[in-house]
Amino acid sequence: MQPDRRTLIAGLAAALLAPDVARAAAVSDAAGRAVPIPDKVLRVFPAGPPAAILLYTLAPELLIGWPRANRPEECVYLLPDICARPEVGRITGRGNTANLEVVLALKPDLILDVGSTNPTFVSLATRVQEQTGIPYALLDGRFDAIAATYRKLGELTHRQAAAEALARYADETMTAIKGRVEKISEDRRPRVYYARGPRGLETGLGGSINVETIDFLGARNVAAERKGGLAIVSVEQVLLWNPDVIVTIDRDFAAGVRGDPVWGSIAAVRAGRVHLSPKMPFGWVDFPPSVNRLIGLWWLAKILYPEQFPEDIGALTRDFYTRFYHVTPTAAQIEHVLAGRD
Repeated sequence: MQPDRRTLIAGLAAALLAPDVARAAAVSDAAGRAVPIPDKVLRVFPAGPPAAILLYTLAPELLIGWPRANRPEECVYLLPDICARPEVGRITGRGNTANLEVVLALKPDLILDVGSTNPTFVSLATRVQEQTGIPYALLDGRFDAIAATYRKLGELTHRQAAAEALARYADETMTAIKGRVEKISEDRRPRVYYARGPRGLETGLGGSINVETIDFLGARNVAAERKGGLAIVSVEQVLLWNPDVIVTIDRDFAAGVRGDPVWGSIAAVRAGRVHLSPKMPFGWVDFPPSVNRLIGLWWLAKILYPEQFPEDIGALTRDFYTRFYHVTPTAAQIEHVLAGRD
């Protein structure tokens, strides 16, 4: 009789990983689960894009591969050898493509997931850990938890000092920006529409992780009246909202909206306040929602409150990319990024 799939996975897990787990010490993840961590963590499998980016920024050498293969134009802003590591699929999120046999064959010391810690994802983490024998850590992906998440990742990978440096940057950035925003009166905080997709009709609702930085800056998300994640809305609804500012991640939409007679009556379009978010090598507003949003916070702050944020965004970009992406971009590359080009 042939063994079933679950039996095969369990057997592979026992053969490949039992010695390391036996030596492991337990670390609590963001969901309060006890995760057994080996004395040496040398290979980490990212469950999805937010985890891959977070891990790359702290310890790129640990990254087994990427949920999707990076494009050559993205690798310009990342360490070339790490950026070229293979596509390994993803365990969580839309289009999860990594099966457990593939994960086991890669022999990771740890599976890392960064995102929601709701019961669905806790159950997934527990199930995968039980089926594979591989420690599976679930970390908080909320924007305001970035510093705490870095510290936890440092603990999980035995890189506490490096993690503390990045956590401190996150803390200081958020504290500095929030301190200025809190002094801005409500009537001077713009109404913002976040436009995704070539027609600009996908947006983040109230509480969506995709608009966390807009919320953090005290701007009024016009779609916040409904709660949830991403949603498709009608252009008629956007006309009724009549936002003061439109932020988009889609270049085609940004290029076409100014000449579109349907959108032309919207206050943001009339005032020329349609802004294309930088996205190289990762999006600055979301897409994916990970630590890449930290530099986007400065960019958004300057767009929404230019008088309160006079900093040179080019200098901030150079510093962030050097610290987090381990590559110092040239002036021409920074200009390319800020223009929202691919």
